Amino acid sequence: MADQSRLDEVLAALDAGQPAAIERLLGFLRIPSISTDPANKGDVRDAAEWLCNELKSLGFEASVRDTTGHPMVVAHSQPGGARPVLFYGHYDVQPVDPLDLWDNPPFEPALEETPEGPVIRGRGAADDKGQLMTFVEACRAWKSVHGALPAGLTLLFEGEEESGSPSLRPFLTENAEELKASLALICDTGMYADGRPAITTQLRGLVGEEVIIRAADRDLHSGSFGGLAANPILVLARALAALKDENGRVTLPGFYDGVQELSDELSRDWQALGFDAAEFLSRVGLKHPIGEKGRTALEMVWNQPTAEINGIAGGYAGEGFKTVLPAEARAKVSFRLTGQQDPAKVRSAFRAHVESFLPADCRVEFHEHGGSPASVMDTSDPAFAAAKAALSEEWGREAAYIGAGGSIPIAGDFQQILGMDSMLIGFGRDDDRIHSPNEKYNVESFSKGARSWARILATLQ
Repeated sequence: MADQSRLDEVLAALDAGQPAAIERLLGFLRIPSISTDPANKGDVRDAAEWLCNELKSLGFEASVRDTTGHPMVVAHSQPGGARPVLFYGHYDVQPVDPLDLWDNPPFEPALEETPEGPVIRGRGAADDKGQLMTFVEACRAWKSVHGALPAGLTLLFEGEEESGSPSLRPFLTENAEELKASLALICDTGMYADGRPAITTQLRGLVGEEVIIRAADRDLHSGSFGGLAANPILVLARALAALKDENGRVTLPGFYDGVQELSDELSRDWQALGFDAAEFLSRVGLKHPIGEKGRTALEMVWNQPTAEINGIAGGYAGEGFKTVLPAEARAKVSFRLTGQQDPAKVRSAFRAHVESFLPADCRVEFHEHGGSPASVMDTSDPAFAAAKAALSEEWGREAAYIGAGGSIPIAGDFQQILGMDSMLIGFGRDDDRIHSPNEKYNVESFSKGARSWARILATLQ
């Protein structure tokens, strides 16, 4: 572990090098590495090559690795260190549409003054180029002071995160021995809503299902057939309405198997955040929380599973009126999973539930749309407490362990394929407008993010 004076030198080097670091980030942001658009295939590779060359210039053994899709960038420092770690980020970015809502061209990034301080404006600034470059800059400053990179580092930068990561799992499987470490660091997250530094320690899993119920071989006249023939919309509506009881609990048999109650430590941490559910809902024109009775708001969005209807269609919904019994009805339903819930069992229980509502004349068809378990990290690992202390020291505020209502599949992949937990630490803000026009990244996030990683690296050496 580096002593305090040497760490102070690294932090001073980061401060002195900040203008140059911002210029490097601006150059990186100019590459339109949109992974979802075939027209940008060459740009995605250019971004990979840019990263690889940057890492080589710092002394990493780095290479661009081809996949069936966009390439990965893999880099290694010298072996050693108190514990080997794998750092993950992604260099691809979201499409920029609608272009007319951008104040400036999305791939002509620039510094901009705002009432909250200077920001870096451009596509990818926060998601995820600015975030991953905080770690790269921390490594640069470390080498300038110590004469060598931190030992035992592996860097993995992906080029397909924004297009579903189709090549990632095969790549992890094929290169598991090379990529295994004692801990993963993931930067594709953010701070708590009030600007508090945070470590995300649990992520919900996801099961998606599309269900289609069919009855007659065509739409039927409701005067001639109403009350006699099966109505798929009514059948589907009954099945969906029965997914939850009057207390907000999901009714599927075995659904809560594996769901874990909050630890005392997390309960204290989350309570201290002072989350205001009414204020949170007011941002979207609502004010009354619903959900399972007896649960706090943060429990419901971070630690409890959900069943939600994402879309429903059937019959005639155009202008005017058409009195028909539809031939089919369909819905898309998603389940967010927590703890040790099994995605396959949840899917099977949902299908059995729908089938139990089918009259004899109805048929059902299911289409699977993804399935991944929740990820829960073992915070008893001393690295978590050390990182929490490092973040608190840098930001002057007590860092928190938080959950995430969404899913970050890479964390689960690291657990399942590489057998290691992840510390998810990022410096994005709620107002960074990721995936939207006018994306930005606060200069403070970029600067203090790099300083935070330097502090965390010191605890790992």
